[in-house]
Amino acid sequence: MAVADELRASGAEVSFLGARGRMEAELVPAAGYEIDLVKVRGIDRRNPLKAARAGVEALAAVGAARKVLRARGADVVVGGGGFVAGPAGMAATLTGTPLVLTEADSHLGLANRLLAGRARRVCLAFPIEGREGTRYLVTGRPVPKAVLESDRAQARQRFGIAEDARCLLVVGGSQGARSINFAAIEAFGEGARDFHVLHIAGKRDFAEIEARLAVAPHHDRYTLLEYEPNLGDALAAADLVLGRSGGSIFEVVAAGRPAILVPFPYATADHQTANAEWMRQGGAASVIADSDLEAQRLRDEVVAVLADDARLETMAAAARKLAKPDAARRIADEVLEAAA
Repeated sequence: MAVADELRASGAEVSFLGARGRMEAELVPAAGYEIDLVKVRGIDRRNPLKAARAGVEALAAVGAARKVLRARGADVVVGGGGFVAGPAGMAATLTGTPLVLTEADSHLGLANRLLAGRARRVCLAFPIEGREGTRYLVTGRPVPKAVLESDRAQARQRFGIAEDARCLLVVGGSQGARSINFAAIEAFGEGARDFHVLHIAGKRDFAEIEARLAVAPHHDRYTLLEYEPNLGDALAAADLVLGRSGGSIFEVVAAGRPAILVPFPYATADHQTANAEWMRQGGAASVIADSDLEAQRLRDEVVAVLADDARLETMAAAARKLAKPDAARRIADEVLEAAA
């Protein structure tokens, strides 16, 4: 949607193609864009029967996507690597529509691997070994403008965080991260501390975390949310971020925030570990393996970082150096060029 906003600002008409039953069916219209939905799902490689059914659905989705491209009069297709990206990209190839791909992780996902040779341009979040040459362009990952424009004072007032308090943001994606959620509530909700915690738990664990917090002896200065649509405000309010290391790390560095990252151990091709290592090597993060995550270690690490002003500022400066705030504009320019 960040790229869509840039394209619309340039005078282009933009619509989306999404999968039925997925979050985009709500988020895209809420952002003011039209969306066409097709039936498609991810391929479960651990279950041959489910994988076969998903493959059949994907083939049918190619035909549905072709009809959408023709109905919309599409001049260019942008693939984002999600469930629908494979059928949409194949439909673009079959209709002779220029194709631009974006990759948010440190490896090409299945759809992008299959389509890369057919694309006019592949815009990468990270440099990827073996993916060089004129077809590939390292743009960084697009981030919402809210991440770049949120006001710290207003964000803190909104979340009830004192102006002079240090703040830890705990976040694990829209569904939350179970290991991080429970390590965080044990480390920071049940013991005295001298900093504020802003915890976005996600839908799955929210009720259980809320119940534990309600009976905790030291739950003041602990703001618990189920979901926060504007991560820009949460990042603006924080001094340190605790979370996974998916594509959202680009929002973290765009906001100039240091991080403690806990990679999801079952991510495809272990890309979250590679993402976290990128931030660690850049000096913007420390990393804890999910298997090593326990409350006391987490508490010790967070307290050490938040108590060290010089370390916080050094890590924040490193994050800003890694950021690519113009990624959406650069990708939009590539899309417009392909459409011409």
